[in-house]
This record gives sequence, structure tokens and C-alpha cells, in this order.
Amino acid sequence: MNDNDGKPRRGDTPGRPSQKRFRKDRSGAGAAVGGRNMESSREDKYRPRKDFSPRGERHEFANKKWPRKEHRPIRDPRVHQRDLVRIAGRAAVRALFAHAPDRVERLFFSREMTEETAGYRRVLAKARKVFREAIPEELARVAGTPMHGGIVAVATPKPIRVFDPTEAARWAAATPLLPILHGISNPHNLGAIARTAAFLGIPRLVLTDHPAQAGLSDAALRVAEGGFEILDVYRAANLAETLRRLKASYRVLGAAPGRAGLTPRALNVAPLPGRGLNPERVPRDRPIALVFGNEEQGLDPATLAACDEAVTISGAGVGEMQSLNVSVAAGILLYLLKSPAK
Repeated sequence: MNDNDGKPRRGDTPGRPSQKRFRKDRSGAGAAVGGRNMESSREDKYRPRKDFSPRGERHEFANKKWPRKEHRPIRDPRVHQRDLVRIAGRAAVRALFAHAPDRVERLFFSREMTEETAGYRRVLAKARKVFREAIPEELARVAGTPMHGGIVAVATPKPIRVFDPTEAARWAAATPLLPILHGISNPHNLGAIARTAAFLGIPRLVLTDHPAQAGLSDAALRVAEGGFEILDVYRAANLAETLRRLKASYRVLGAAPGRAGLTPRALNVAPLPGRGLNPERVPRDRPIALVFGNEEQGLDPATLAACDEAVTISGAGVGEMQSLNVSVAAGILLYLLKSPAK
């Protein structure tokens, strides 16, 4: 077949159009070439090369290799960086992996902790999450404190459940002691109380909606040494109403600071601010809900009056030693009241 100039073209055959000339035709007339139509040829022509990213953008270097999909870390789009907490220390991280390994997003550890973290790294590698060795300065930066113990886990926070007194009534038989924290503002005190409760086998801890109440911050989690991972943590709204409803199944006690000069006989009186029963004199005929107040003001008179009785640790009253730190007082009272009297 010839063009208008009468010269034959390469590939022309009598009665059959040139394959090359047909491919140049962009009319898409529907004729097939080698069993494929023009649309498929066009797809082949513009098919992305291997040196293009999955998004269709060319790499900075043509020979750059993208990580395999199965090796890329999984990120939950619902988790924001500011929503994560930092859990530092061997005991705290060990408890986290024992009870909620799925909450861990990243793990940083010192060279000395390489062997100890082998199991943690296997768990994170299977979940395609980040872990790596870090120098002490970086660990301190990640943890927010030099008291990191050589290991820091970045994790989603432990969920705090809504406290329901009706549900608590069903726990009463199996939970002889229920600590309630109302306005404990120092995270170190909160962490210490949680650690003591977990050590004594107390399964639940209740926080209130007091504006000064500390939450499960990085400092509280570090001081608790994994205690919060063992405890079920709840938050109660409207403490006065909560205590009123708890009285049906618990003896509600308010922890009151001791005063010098109070004798055991004087302590066995009706509850008044600053005065209360000696722990050894508390009746054990039913489970106990024990309420602790703010470090500075303690329980306000209205809350203390809503309790069945007050309980006080009496001291020698020497000099300025009129009261105990709330975490120390909580440790003593939880130990003395954790089991029913025989």
C-alpha cells in the first residue's frame, strides 16, 4: 500500500495495513493489532515504571527501594501523638506487656536491656511496631525524666471506666475493700497508692471528678511500677450521691488526719472532722469503701459527713509530726482493713 507520493513504506503488504502505521493512528477505530486493541496498547505505553512510588510519584533516585509493605509499621489513625503516655522502668514495662501488649506503640531501650527486651521485641515485630536501642540522653528525652531505668514504652492510655454503684454492689462479696481517691493531686502519691493497692491484691481503684484529682500521667505510671496495669481503674461523678448509694452494700469510711492527744477511747466516737475510729476498732461486718481526700485539705466536712464513720491513724503528736503523707496513710489503712476481721 502506497502513500500519495507513490513510495512504498516499510512493513506494507498488499491488502493489509502497516502495523506500525496503525499504531500511530490515534483514532481508536477498533481494529486489532496482534490480538489487542488500541486501548490496551495505550495502557501498556503509559504503565508506570518500577522506579515510581505506590502513589505514582517518581523517587528522588531511580534505584531507591521502598520498604516491603509487610515491613512498614502499622499506625492506628485514631491515635494521636498527644494521646500517648510514656511508661518508664522495668517493672512498669513488664506489667504493660504482661497485661496489655496491644497498647504499646513504640519501645526504646538501652544496650544493657537488649537481652531482657528480646521477648518484647518479638511481640512488637509481629505487630509491625517500632522498637530500637537508644542512648541514655535519648531515653531521658523520650521518657521526660532521667529516672527511666533504661527502658521506655510509648503506649495508648489505659481506659478509665465509669463507676456504677449498682455494679459495685455485685462486687461486694469478692471486694472487701474499695479505695476511693477524692482530690489526690500529686501524681507521685497517686502512683504510690496504686502500687500499694496492687501489692495487697486489691483489684479496683476509684478516682473522683474532683478538679484537683490527678490522672494516669507519665509520673503516676512510673511511680506505680505497673500497679495501674493490674488494677481496674474507675472514675466516679457526684461523690456525695455515689457514697449514698454505696452505703447499701459497703461501710463507707472517710480517712481523717490524726490529732495529738486523742486516745483510743476518745477515737471511738461519732464521726467528726479530724476525729474517727482507730482502724482496729472498725466493724468488719460488711465490705468497706475507704475514701481519701486531698493532700492539703483532706476530706471536706460535707464529704466526711456523708460517710458512715471516719477512721484515723493516731500518732505520738511530737512537734510538727501531726499527720502522715496521704500515700503512707493509705498504705497503713489498706493493709489493716483489706481483709475482714476474724
